Amino acid sequence: MGKNVTHIVWDWNGTLFHDNDAVISATNASFAEIGLPPITLERYRELYCVPVPRFYERLMGRRPTDVEWQAMDEAFHRHYWVLAESAGLALGARQLLAEWQAAGLTQSLCSLAEHERLIPLVRTHGIEPHFVRVDGRTGQSDTGKAEQMVRHVAALEGVTPDRVVVIGDAVDDAVAARHAGARAVLYTGGSHSRASLLAAGVPVVDSLEEAVAEAGQLVD
Repeated sequence: MGKNVTHIVWDWNGTLFHDNDAVISATNASFAEIGLPPITLERYRELYCVPVPRFYERLMGRRPTDVEWQAMDEAFHRHYWVLAESAGLALGARQLLAEWQAAGLTQSLCSLAEHERLIPLVRTHGIEPHFVRVDGRTGQSDTGKAEQMVRHVAALEGVTPDRVVVIGDAVDDAVAARHAGARAVLYTGGSHSRASLLAAGVPVVDSLEEAVAEAGQLVD
């Protein structure tokens, strides 16, 4: 494969996996358990950031205590994984993955979703064969994706960082890409508002189709 051919690293939650409703419902369920008021999707997109404790700090006006963080994190995941069963892939995702692979190009998946839960979910949606590698989170859930992305890119056989474009829905995806020596395209259909994404200084698009087209042009 030529040295200037793009390899796409996909994000999962809010990018390939359209789980916005599950995320908001699980977030509000976890808030209720510690007495916080519910949040709308619009407000969530304005405030959401990684690491997640910083997001809670923006909401609460202070850093959550360790006890509060543990309670919210446990409650969120307990509710989320039940709700995720009814979520589906983003519009056009399945076709885009198939077309990229059919063109002889490579792609992989790097997510902050727990690895042991991510793999069965990806398999349930029948898209695992499109990826040369799938990596979920194996450590704590209170960190960003930067170090994980470095490990993911390093494990890609025959792919150098300058050929990699990360497609995600969060500023943290752009930060992780930069940390790994890769480029990024951010998609507005997930966890961040357009204004928040623009602050990352990378291309911002409104559809996964646009994201793939942009990714193909970033590697020269």
